[in-house]
Amino acid sequence: MRRAEIERSTNETRIQMALNLDGSGRYQNDTGCGFLNHMLDLFARHGRFDLTVRCQGDMQVDAHHTVEDVGIVLGMAFKQALGDMRGITRYGSMLLPMDEALVLCAVDISGRAHLQYQAQIPSQKVGDFDTELAKEFFLAFCRTLNATLHIRQLDGENSHHIIEAMFKAFGRAMSQAVAMDERSAGEIPSTKGVL
Repeated sequence: MRRAEIERSTNETRIQMALNLDGSGRYQNDTGCGFLNHMLDLFARHGRFDLTVRCQGDMQVDAHHTVEDVGIVLGMAFKQALGDMRGITRYGSMLLPMDEALVLCAVDISGRAHLQYQAQIPSQKVGDFDTELAKEFFLAFCRTLNATLHIRQLDGENSHHIIEAMFKAFGRAMSQAVAMDERSAGEIPSTKGVL
């Protein structure tokens, strides 16, 4: 069963997360940040992951620690659920339109942490969410899972649409990458023999 349950507590956040890679896209997310909840819901639904997140963070400061730490814990959950990565496809990509926005997302679960992020988000906030935190979320995820992630905004004018396209594309690309490849069942998808 490719599942994970993670609890992580710091002086800034307390997070509980449950993840099922082979789910149906069910979600129950309560981070204290409405926009982040919405993005996690989209990620789970479009990736067909079952995801439950509970976070109590220092939102009286701002959403930075909450967003970053949820990214860290999501990376930890994927790492735990994937185990030694045997039989996974490893790569995934999605070119996703969201009205006027168009976003490319490509992932390699490579054992190497890298984020290539190119976006010009017009506004500094969507609701009470600082739009610069989208990059912090993806960076935290990459560093914890040790994955390479490329996110590139190709078009878009509406900040909500651009970030929504990122998270939908991220879900779809991750779904492809963690899918089991019947042709290489039981094999590590690398000439090195490890990921």
